[in-house]
Amino acid sequence: MPTTKSSSPTQRIRGVLAPVVTPFNADLSPDRERFIRHCQWLVSQNCGLAVFGTNSEANSMSAKERMTLLDALVAAGIDPSRMMPGTGCCSMTETVELTAHAVKHGCAGVLMLPPFYYKNVSEEGLYRYFSEVVQRVGDARLKIYLYHIPPIAIVGITPKLVERLLKAYPNAIAGMKDSSGDWNNTATFLDAFAVRTRHGTSPSDRRTGRAVSGFDIFVGSESFLLANMCNGGVGTISATVNVNPAAIYELYVACNQSKIENRQSKLEQEQARLNAVRDVFSSRKFPSMIAALKQAIAIYGNDPDWARVRPPLIELTAEQANLLATDLKSIGFAMPGIEMDAQL
Repeated sequence: MPTTKSSSPTQRIRGVLAPVVTPFNADLSPDRERFIRHCQWLVSQNCGLAVFGTNSEANSMSAKERMTLLDALVAAGIDPSRMMPGTGCCSMTETVELTAHAVKHGCAGVLMLPPFYYKNVSEEGLYRYFSEVVQRVGDARLKIYLYHIPPIAIVGITPKLVERLLKAYPNAIAGMKDSSGDWNNTATFLDAFAVRTRHGTSPSDRRTGRAVSGFDIFVGSESFLLANMCNGGVGTISATVNVNPAAIYELYVACNQSKIENRQSKLEQEQARLNAVRDVFSSRKFPSMIAALKQAIAIYGNDPDWARVRPPLIELTAEQANLLATDLKSIGFAMPGIEMDAQL
């Protein structure tokens, strides 16, 4: 299975991707230099870049800010085939603008939220939205990964919507990120759409045997990585990849090796270690996971400016920062190489 380590534009992006946290200057403008350095560090850990996702504070940023940062990453020499920028907005025209910009740069795909302001919208309304985006972008290179995150967006992606979009746009609809936090929901999508290509078998529709281009499913938390890989998924796009990339990638690689059943116990132990790290960052003792992730980068990179977030989010207090440091130390957590990169 190809991974995010490959730079070939003909291959699907798979593996471990970080919804990259965005550093801000004192005036709350995006800090381009720190952003580039963090992305370079993540790439060095064999991870892809889902820039402008939820943990990037993307919905607190303008379309221009996002496009400027993407331009900066490409100018810095980071391979666009390892990027999946978030482009979904409530405004269809902004979604089209951001998506076309990413496609022109040669990004592997885009991660697209549904329009989330109006609630209880119909499947027909969502279908028309995504259909308009595909047609207005009008580029054969377009690969859309639908972003299902009902705990935040409320508006979600259903199997019926996916089936309809795949029928109309089989080349443009490439997969999804399931951030429902509900394994049963992920399993439903995997059962309906996942294409098993492991060990060189030809892609086929699991229900009909019909040849298809594939619908790749990422989980939104590495806590489900082992289960996802065992059931036809292709990886994870997870917040904690920002701070724990090597260990998450290690489990992904192990899952791709043959005879998983013979190593199930070892894989479960690796999964448990990842879960322990995630539990620290997702603790309700902190105002948000985003703030905790940034505080960890500030601590391990010896760079206090990394702790800054954009309102309405708030950073950790000094007491909370000390508590985070203590909790991470207690599980032997480390971020090798991050301090050196912070000082470049």
